[in-house]
Amino acid sequence: MPLFFSGASVQQMLLQILSRALVAFFILPVHEFAHAWAANKLGDSTARWQGRMTLNPMAHLDPIGTVLLVLTGFGWAKPVPINPYNFKNRKYGMALSALAGPASNIVVALLLTILYKILAYTFIITGLANVWFLQVLLAIISSMAWVNVSLAVFNLIPVPPLDGSRIATLFLPERIYFKIMEYERYIVLVLFALIFVGALDGVLGFLADKVMDFINLLSSFVDVIGRMFL
Repeated sequence: MPLFFSGASVQQMLLQILSRALVAFFILPVHEFAHAWAANKLGDSTARWQGRMTLNPMAHLDPIGTVLLVLTGFGWAKPVPINPYNFKNRKYGMALSALAGPASNIVVALLLTILYKILAYTFIITGLANVWFLQVLLAIISSMAWVNVSLAVFNLIPVPPLDGSRIATLFLPERIYFKIMEYERYIVLVLFALIFVGALDGVLGFLADKVMDFINLLSSFVDVIGRMFL
């Protein structure tokens, strides 16, 4: 999704930080709420009773994870508590409640992309496309959509403690899964190290691009309508 804004790198950095802050306070809560909502629907009300089935960011934000997300683009919220023994089918319950988080990010990214395109065409048609403030607004929306996609792709990595590891329970025997979970703390350290050195940037960037291409395809009806007025 192209950006209309093309200011100095400092301005772009500030816009990126603002976008990440908006994601931290308004999008991460959606991700965690989705986990809690799905778990509750599937039979585990643990998160609901602990006040996590809410969009209130204060219920979900982790101080360190939030600061890192705003400054670096990589961060986390407080994990939603889930008791798999409350599910009728533990494997499906864990997998579906885990999938709800990344899925919510994709849905939000799609809605933001639709909003971006509607505003972009509106500004062009009304002759406002060169207004700096409106360019900034579009840049923020675009950046937020991209961060949502990036969060979804990252969380789908099938290693603990990410959501992808719980989705993997559908394909792994429980004894193997729980054996892997015994080494979760070491896996997390390796994951952080790979992120720090940028070893995952290429793969994650490629996957995020493909997801964004799919989102652009789903939102292409806005392009069809918008071009009719140009």
